[in-house]
Amino acid sequence: MCGIAGFAHTDGSGLAGSADQILRDMARALRPRGPDDMQFHHTAQACMSFTRLALIDPEGGRQPFISEDGNVILACNGEIYNHRELRRTFEGRAKFRSESDCEVLLHLYLEKGIDFLDDVRGMFGIAVIDLREQRLLLARDRLGIKPLFVHRRGDTVLFGSEIKALFAHPDCPREVDWARALADQGLSAAPVMVDDEPVTWFKDVDHVPSGTVMSIGLRDGATRVHRYWELPAPAEAGDLPESFFVQSMGDLLASSVRECLVADAEIGVFLSGGLDSAAITALSAHTELHTFSALTGSTVVNKDAQYAQETAALLGLPHHQVAFGADRVPSPDEWRRLLWLMETPQCGPEQFYKSEMYRFARAERPGLKAMLLGSGADEFSGGYSVALSGGGDWEDFDGNLRTLARRKALGTRSPVSAWWEETDLPLLGDAAVDAYAPGAVDDPYGSYLAWKFRDMQQYNFWVEDRTASGNGVEARVPFLDHRIIELLASVPRAYRKRLFWNKQVIREAVSDILPPEVISRPKLAFYEGEGVRHTHRTFTRMLAGAGDELVEEALSSPRAAQYLDGDNVRRTLRRLEQDQGSGHVELLLRVVNLGLLDLMTVDPPGSRPAPGPAPYEVRVSDFEGPEIRELFPQTRIEEATVLRLADGVLVLDDSPDAKTSYVVIDGALRFTIDQITHGDWLRLLRAFDGVRPLDSAVASVGCGLEDMRPLLDESLEAGLLEVVPGAVTGAN
Repeated sequence: MCGIAGFAHTDGSGLAGSADQILRDMARALRPRGPDDMQFHHTAQACMSFTRLALIDPEGGRQPFISEDGNVILACNGEIYNHRELRRTFEGRAKFRSESDCEVLLHLYLEKGIDFLDDVRGMFGIAVIDLREQRLLLARDRLGIKPLFVHRRGDTVLFGSEIKALFAHPDCPREVDWARALADQGLSAAPVMVDDEPVTWFKDVDHVPSGTVMSIGLRDGATRVHRYWELPAPAEAGDLPESFFVQSMGDLLASSVRECLVADAEIGVFLSGGLDSAAITALSAHTELHTFSALTGSTVVNKDAQYAQETAALLGLPHHQVAFGADRVPSPDEWRRLLWLMETPQCGPEQFYKSEMYRFARAERPGLKAMLLGSGADEFSGGYSVALSGGGDWEDFDGNLRTLARRKALGTRSPVSAWWEETDLPLLGDAAVDAYAPGAVDDPYGSYLAWKFRDMQQYNFWVEDRTASGNGVEARVPFLDHRIIELLASVPRAYRKRLFWNKQVIREAVSDILPPEVISRPKLAFYEGEGVRHTHRTFTRMLAGAGDELVEEALSSPRAAQYLDGDNVRRTLRRLEQDQGSGHVELLLRVVNLGLLDLMTVDPPGSRPAPGPAPYEVRVSDFEGPEIRELFPQTRIEEATVLRLADGVLVLDDSPDAKTSYVVIDGALRFTIDQITHGDWLRLLRAFDGVRPLDSAVASVGCGLEDMRPLLDESLEAGLLEVVPGAVTGAN
């Protein structure tokens, strides 16, 4: 994990005298990505810096690499996994100065020019200053795993591994693109398929497209974009049997893991309770690497943490449960630091937990510089097929994809869309869609893959890159070897149902390295699913902390008043405090993040105070034992529990016509209750008289106890309700 930054003039003019200081400022913005070394290179028209995390050949692999005549300068952030076989092709005709995996790129470019990446396998962002051809080249790996951003204004082009490096140049605009951000499906989570280019969230800052080499002339500014890779189309059924794809999947994954284990530094693995990281861990177990997982309220309830520990024990590997107790709520300053690191309004619970896990891993294992992850398996192997089936089977999954493909083709505003959108029994078939949008629903699964590919670039790669690089670690993702993606994308349509339902292709491919109980595990969300309320409660508390500090700060940003309804933002937070089911805290967090980023672009953060409390490990022997109860204390509510409103809590009604009630705590209005949507809950609150047991109170209202349990848990933790001492049969 390294950082590239630089700029160039594209009209043949030389750089100004201030170029050196500007370049140093850009490089310093990327220092966390490359804590081991920082280098600078200047030419008359272009310059670049390189901050290095030394994983291979720590002593000799200093970058940028420079041709013998000094006319070609190349820097690469990432890893070239097949560098040894590529290097062998130059035996006797090229002189290498290091054992670095990236140096081979310079010789490939000198020999092949713009086609130099055709045979390269890896993850990378590359910058080349070519004084012979008078051009600047910017390139990214096939999938876009490693970042590279670009800004052009007039005769100046800026480039960098993170946007903050571009912001360090005085010519770069610093403004959140509110209109585009709010319309992006990645932010709104709208149920539509999107396959356009990912957004950067900031005006006039673009990604270098994945799978491309962008060439920019240093004399005339002429730009050429050479695409060297695209997702392949499915093969024809019958040419290859199903078994070929299963066997190839297993072989390629094993090969990819072997290549990802090459480093002159320690490597660890993030081990969740699911199949994908378990498979990678099993293939890496011979190295005796350390494994790490997150211990949160959510991962305890959904058993992700328990399964991770069991898998590590099964493989005989040292395991670390990084604990996030019920009281571990990020402070406002912690959140600002993380958000500036991430540079995306999609920053949320996953980013916080993973960043803290990396922080722990680096402190626990100072020599660790790379982490293996199971990312990317679900998107291309049918990992979401069960979830997107709505509780049905493959046909339901396919039907739901067809609906999304149709919606993408016609839109909800099309005159003909009402035939599908306004009735639960559509009267028209797909031939009617084809008449208006030819081919749009010919291959819904193919459209789905394109959507997930875009999703990976917009969210997943960004998450993994920044949370790792911000802690001086490189994230390595074996499932995202482009050979694996090509294999899965080319599976014939006739085989998809069998191989991609509940990602059967992976389950069969790794069946010889994992026991049946691991192979058969259902997909587990990192922090979601059963128990997600624990995570949502944590981040609701964060937003409400210090008098709604983050929310009020976000609403004060230059453009917040133009785009956000401040009163409703505040009301949403109050509702979430009362009832996590009243909305989605991550949607609220995203608009708050936009406001905070808006302020940061005006006044970019400099050095900040030390981060929050150091993450720590808990060794769990019993996932229902005292270690867990201490981390996540709670009162066990049983039918005989007697509850009452806590001291200082009042439930008040508005006028009869308003259909609204209020919860007042110590004289301050805290919660609003809609009598129509939460009538049962309101009546249950009034039934808690401190005398009758819970089952009697529930019976008097006529509601179901299980339906009320989440609200009961949240109200007890918020101090709205309390258990009557001595009247509880099952208290802990």
